[in-house]
Amino acid sequence: MPKTIAKDTPLAEITLRRYEKPSNLKGRDLVRKLCLSIGLLQPGDSRDVVVDVLSVLLNAKKEMDSKEIEELVKEERKKNNLAMLGIAGSNIRRQLKRLKDLFLIESIANKYRITENASLEEIFDEKIEKFYLESIKDRVKEYFKAIK
Repeated sequence: MPKTIAKDTPLAEITLRRYEKPSNLKGRDLVRKLCLSIGLLQPGDSRDVVVDVLSVLLNAKKEMDSKEIEELVKEERKKNNLAMLGIAGSNIRRQLKRLKDLFLIESIANKYRITENASLEEIFDEKIEKFYLESIKDRVKEYFKAIK
């Protein structure tokens, strides 16, 4: 009888992709490329409501609950003539969790905002690069060292 293999669940993971410089991009296209760059979107993925969720939070510059975010996402998608897919409240909350897991946003008393109202560059430097990415890199290095 074949031996059952335990499911390997990562403690943390991040996808980083390098694209061309963002010199000609603005608005939603710029946020979309950022989402692709950090693995929130897959290349060719048509389900891109996470772009609108992040855009809404970046533009709002205030704390909002998931219902407010959902309504603004719907407005954003209408304004950009995009299909009204992925806009259910449950999916909006799932996208908020994904953004929170990457430290881009935080929740305080069921309201969401960009982490510490900081710039995305600061968040990347302090939370992602120095903390998250460093801890992943160090653990991978331990595996390299353990194999002799």
